[in-house]
Amino acid sequence: MKLFAAMLAVLTAGSAMAEEAIRLAVTTSFHNSGLSEVLLPEIREDLGLEVQLLVVGTGQALKLGRAGDVDAIFVHSRAAEEAFVAEGFAPHRREIMYNDFVVIGPSTDPAGIAAAETAAGALKKIAAAEVPFVSRGDDSGTHKKEQGLWGEAGLETGALGGWYKAVGAGMGAALNTAAGMDAYILSDRASWLNFANKGDLALLFAGDPLLFNQYAFLPVNPEKHSHVRNDLAMKLEDWLTSGRAQALIDGYEIDGETLFVFNAVSE
Repeated sequence: MKLFAAMLAVLTAGSAMAEEAIRLAVTTSFHNSGLSEVLLPEIREDLGLEVQLLVVGTGQALKLGRAGDVDAIFVHSRAAEEAFVAEGFAPHRREIMYNDFVVIGPSTDPAGIAAAETAAGALKKIAAAEVPFVSRGDDSGTHKKEQGLWGEAGLETGALGGWYKAVGAGMGAALNTAAGMDAYILSDRASWLNFANKGDLALLFAGDPLLFNQYAFLPVNPEKHSHVRNDLAMKLEDWLTSGRAQALIDGYEIDGETLFVFNAVSE
């Protein structure tokens, strides 16, 4: 469990009072959105459950699940999640909420992406202008989405020039880098809205159906790792798909703008 100890990033306040604890790997975009600060105290109050968050990219969250270092994961890369289930590391995948990805860039928009009709078209304009673009480069859900969009644009990131900067960092750190460089970047909408250091950056492109961003909860399969707390994972899943969670998720706003839309289906 050394990896768990090294990567434990956030604990709910007042852990000494919690009756039980669960280890949950979550994406940096979810954590950077601020929603975890809304949900975790309510989970603790309703369930007497301390949720210990490991804040990582989706790729690393899946690795933690495969290793049995967490009890569940909460991520946003459907193909990778479905592979995780198919390999037997989770008994199922449960959709909880969604938002969308957006393309951020300098307010002057030197590549003219605000006039693009598609996300792939926006990336083609950035490549043609050879203006700085920051990639998370960390195998996260956001990075996987970005890679897919470059593919839609008919471009390979390995063949792009020095204007393409892979930073190997979480969403907040990558946005900070983009702000410092006046660069374009793909972000989830929630992280962008909750990002304080916007500098001269602005939201320039959104609305392509390809930018849909679904978050899902996957309990780690106890048949793979008998020590995981599947009972607590299912307790948490029931709460995350409840009307209580729906009210909190749909009601979470920044400057009057909703960050996530609840879409879990009760079973």
